[in-house]
Amino acid sequence: MAGRISNSFALVKASANVLRMDKELMVFPLLSGVSTLLVMASFVAPIFWVGPEIFGDGESTSYTAYAYGFLFYLAQYTVIFFFNAALVGAALIRLDGGDPTVSDGLAIASKRMGTIIGYAAIAATVGMVLRAVAERSGLLGRIAVGFLGMAWTLTTYLTVPILVTKDIGPIDAVKESAQIFKRTWGEQVIGNFGLGAAVTLIGLAWMAVSVGVIVAMASLGMGLSILAAVGIMALGFVVLSLFASALNGIYTAALYRYAMTGETGHFDGEIMGNAFRPKK
Repeated sequence: MAGRISNSFALVKASANVLRMDKELMVFPLLSGVSTLLVMASFVAPIFWVGPEIFGDGESTSYTAYAYGFLFYLAQYTVIFFFNAALVGAALIRLDGGDPTVSDGLAIASKRMGTIIGYAAIAATVGMVLRAVAERSGLLGRIAVGFLGMAWTLTTYLTVPILVTKDIGPIDAVKESAQIFKRTWGEQVIGNFGLGAAVTLIGLAWMAVSVGVIVAMASLGMGLSILAAVGIMALGFVVLSLFASALNGIYTAALYRYAMTGETGHFDGEIMGNAFRPKK
């Protein structure tokens, strides 16, 4: 386990090296974040304007709410998958030795728009089914649903890079992602742990420094400066979130590329081999 975690941190470092060469890759998570907020606002606003009556009365209420929830999931997933596809597509260009631009990534995602919407519809359906089951289950049922959700996330981990690189439908892409996961140890989980751990450590360090500065300002009676410091702290977390999302896209692209071609690009061959080792 220690060796796997060490490998995952090495992969995070390699992903960061790629990001240093193409800092514009952070634009995709930014666009994704802004777009998802706009989508959320567009779905929440009618509820405030019209009230809960928008979902109807009596027995029709739950069905209307589920339909509304499905449309919300569909819109959100479409936006998220679109910009993830743009990020992964641009990262693959870099890993193949090219010099991608934001326009390159958006063009790649735009060509796969129909398939992305199809995949978003599948993900939205799964999400709504799991939610419906969880709402009608006890504690053990909700735990089981949680594990099912985790299994879905793991088996569809490589669906986006498959959609980017192959002209196939969303169902076939999901199936292929599951097949790749089944024939490997699926140690992208360990890599994600390394990515999450690294980002968490950076976040904790940033919080510690920020809180220290704010406490020092408070002791000196610097009221207005405290507000500025809080704003800077929040901005730092936003940048960290964009950084983490960009790293995850690069990491996903690198793992998929290695799983399909055996080529390591900017990554260490031995470490990549350990990250995607066939089952024995």
